Amino acid sequence: MRTPRAQSIRTATLVAIIFGSLAPIAWAAARGTTSRGETAKEAQIARGKYLVTIGGCNDCHTPWKMGEHGPEPDMSRMLSGHPEGLAMPPGPKADMPWGATAAATMTAWSGPWGVSFTANLTPDPETGLGKWTADTFIATIRNGKHEGVGRPLLPPMPWPMYRNASDEDLRALFAYLQSIPAIKNRVPQPLEPLAAE
Repeated sequence: MRTPRAQSIRTATLVAIIFGSLAPIAWAAARGTTSRGETAKEAQIARGKYLVTIGGCNDCHTPWKMGEHGPEPDMSRMLSGHPEGLAMPPGPKADMPWGATAAATMTAWSGPWGVSFTANLTPDPETGLGKWTADTFIATIRNGKHEGVGRPLLPPMPWPMYRNASDEDLRALFAYLQSIPAIKNRVPQPLEPLAAE
């Protein structure tokens, strides 16, 4: 049979072990870090990078080049959009069953909507998203309009699917895009269908 003193020591030891193991977690939470030592902002950026990767953003927003094994994204121009120095001729007419054609860079697309050029998603303040806010980015994706209120986002941008993302995920995407190197690259405006023919 345990004495009251032995029981008290055992209880105090158990409480100390529990609180001792929870203290680092509480301390990390108070500092805004995760259990792996990341800050909340670092975790948000990591989530955004993951979403950019699985969302295929580099497929269109990073110019492609011919690599050793065929076409590949030119990661030195990651997410910088259609190269400003690459003037495109009018897009070829896409006869059915073809609905669209793409440039070899995968950054210019031609179809019944005209010619669209993929945007510069880097944080360059003059040619990219550097002056945007997270709210502007979210409005753009939710409304399918440039800066949330401007011209429509054109194919192949899959905004009708992306607009279903949570605000938290869209904020993570934006945080990641703001963390990558800024690339000065002014993407041309879309061409109307008549100008594209």
